[in-house]
Amino acid sequence: MTVARRTVLGTGLAAAGALLAGCGRAAPATGTARPVGESAGLPGAEGSAAGSPSASMSGSAAPPGFGKAPKGRATSPAELTFTPGRVVRPLGATAAYGATLTQVMTRYLAPAPDNPKYPGYAGAVALVAVDGQVTAHTAVGHALRYGTGPVELPSAQRVPMRRDAIFDLASITKVFTALLVLQLADQGKVDLDAPVVRYLPEFTGAGKDAITVAMVLAHTGALPGGVSFSGLATVADRWAKVVTAPLVGGGVPGNTFRYSGVGLMVLGRLVEKVAGQALDAAVRDRITGPLGMRDTMFKPLNQISGNDPRLVATEARKARGLTRGVVHDDLCLALGGVAGHAGMFGTASDLAVLGQMLINGGEYGGRRILSEKIVRRMLVNANRGLPAIDAERPGRSSTHGLGVELQQPWFMGKLARPLTFGHTGFTGTSWLVDPDRRVVVVLLTNRAHPDWTRADPDKPRVAVADALAAGLG
Repeated sequence: MTVARRTVLGTGLAAAGALLAGCGRAAPATGTARPVGESAGLPGAEGSAAGSPSASMSGSAAPPGFGKAPKGRATSPAELTFTPGRVVRPLGATAAYGATLTQVMTRYLAPAPDNPKYPGYAGAVALVAVDGQVTAHTAVGHALRYGTGPVELPSAQRVPMRRDAIFDLASITKVFTALLVLQLADQGKVDLDAPVVRYLPEFTGAGKDAITVAMVLAHTGALPGGVSFSGLATVADRWAKVVTAPLVGGGVPGNTFRYSGVGLMVLGRLVEKVAGQALDAAVRDRITGPLGMRDTMFKPLNQISGNDPRLVATEARKARGLTRGVVHDDLCLALGGVAGHAGMFGTASDLAVLGQMLINGGEYGGRRILSEKIVRRMLVNANRGLPAIDAERPGRSSTHGLGVELQQPWFMGKLARPLTFGHTGFTGTSWLVDPDRRVVVVLLTNRAHPDWTRADPDKPRVAVADALAAGLG
């Protein structure tokens, strides 16, 4: 995300100081840290600290060919063969490409030729699963390295990165919102081709009655990237500003891809109205709970201590201070920490489960989250033939499914194929799924720690993807 987009998101928050000061705070949990592997059905996936790159990986020597992906033959969602019944199985042996993966990740702990002034991030976790089997799972660097200033902390005060680290997922939250909308469509409660205003009457403004639910999921609704909350003292007033945001100048619904955070914020409100429950409760009851993703949540400080060694820090600049366990996104923070575009935290293991559920055609562990029919529609390019406007990535295509990016080399690198889908997050997170080859790749970095302006998160994303493309075969 460029300075321009981030500036839009942050505009006008000074007037909201009183609310922001208390946002996300709660009495800390007193229990011991719960291994993420146990919560997501992956016993043994709990992470050792990444004191050195080699110490962050475990698993016995792998037999020849272990971790190779099926070749894959599908060219359209209709040709996909889903694998219901598969579950994510913990790391036993590490594939040969695991060592290369760790080397690539370690490279960005220091300035690199493609990011020469600063490290790409303070720390990172990566997980690869093939046909449900975790084949590599590694952590490097630190979950906390800087204090407010930013200043580099003494070694004794730093927190090593763990494989079960809990990251601010940023815009990967949008995937969960999209899945909830698709669930409601499965249940006949939402028509994807109906106008948003049918379900959300307050979604008013010139030309907005032409915006369908599917357009918003595919980012062709001509809605802005963000809004300003300047002068708005209450959360209710801020939400009103979101749902009444006008079309972008010259925008026509349905004819151009423009990435919009406002669109998914609006869909979060739609979910709340149609489902009859708050967005965080809907995510818990309808997705993360049934999937056993107990370490994926909004507002983690309501459940765990702010000093939990699994919590990964983001911001550490003076303007905001050290941010750890509180959402980094300014608009989400101003809305109370829960919104359809940002706010969720989670682990690599949990995101692997989410990816496997979709590879399975919407089922996982005997629980049906989505129908196979709606998963196939989700993966159809909804923007065929449309132009894309994206100042940050001017060469990108408009290719997009319902709630997920499709075949985007700017973060998928050489893993980009016609049916490869996923999403990225501003804090340095990314989630990639190839349903044809039955591969899930999760790369979570804390590139916003201590200062998001220092590094381009796409560089390590592509480097990791390219390294894995060679290893997966």
